[in-house]
Amino acid sequence: MNKYKFLKISSSKKIRYLINKYKKKPYVVFLHGFMSDLEGDKPKKLLKYCNKKKIGFLALEYSGHGKSSGKFTHGNISKWTNEAKILIKKFIKKNKFILVGSSMGSWISLNQFKFFNNQILGFLGIGSAPEFLENLMWKKFSNKIKKEIKKKGIYNLKYGNYEYPITYQLIKDGRKNKILGKKINNKIYVTMIHGKKDEVVPIIYSKKVLKIFKNSYRKLLIIKNGDHSLSSKRNLNKITKELNNIISNFI
Repeated sequence: MNKYKFLKISSSKKIRYLINKYKKKPYVVFLHGFMSDLEGDKPKKLLKYCNKKKIGFLALEYSGHGKSSGKFTHGNISKWTNEAKILIKKFIKKNKFILVGSSMGSWISLNQFKFFNNQILGFLGIGSAPEFLENLMWKKFSNKIKKEIKKKGIYNLKYGNYEYPITYQLIKDGRKNKILGKKINNKIYVTMIHGKKDEVVPIIYSKKVLKIFKNSYRKLLIIKNGDHSLSSKRNLNKITKELNNIISNFI
């Protein structure tokens, strides 16, 4: 198993990442979801796949996530997008790569097209959740919750067994990162995978992402019994199969 490493990107910020290097083939860049990390099954499965295929792999934990430094409540889409950009520039350099974004990671992935447009060969989205802060949180909050966030700057959102500290600055920053009305004209391979039983993010968001890519080879795979995480062994195999379908066009 490849070892986790840290990259110091400022005097106070260290980002934990996972990498292997095979320079002759395109890289796979995995970007995880909201309050997730690199301890999950997806990055491990993808790294194993890339090692087997001798394909370069990079995954990182945004600040305030996992073992990376920083407070989660200080983070936002702009900061996490920039951290991903820094690590891609540092390690992938001018190499071509395929993005794999899980949930919020799809939003962070879409933002990378601003920086690496000509290097990106494909994009695989898993339970994609672009603009979720406004559409799936803020718009659904009661007036009471909205007032609390504006007054205190934060609200602890309880969902299932988890509690998410949602800051007002995070919500406002999300509005600066709108992506769904934009167009990306690249002719690349874009596959969206979404669980039919996803209770967190509706399938319509994967469909909205596909509409951004008018000129691409587009595919939507809906997994009949799939939830939001799609982390069962069977679903992870489906994810790597779809990734392999994209990669097989280049190796």
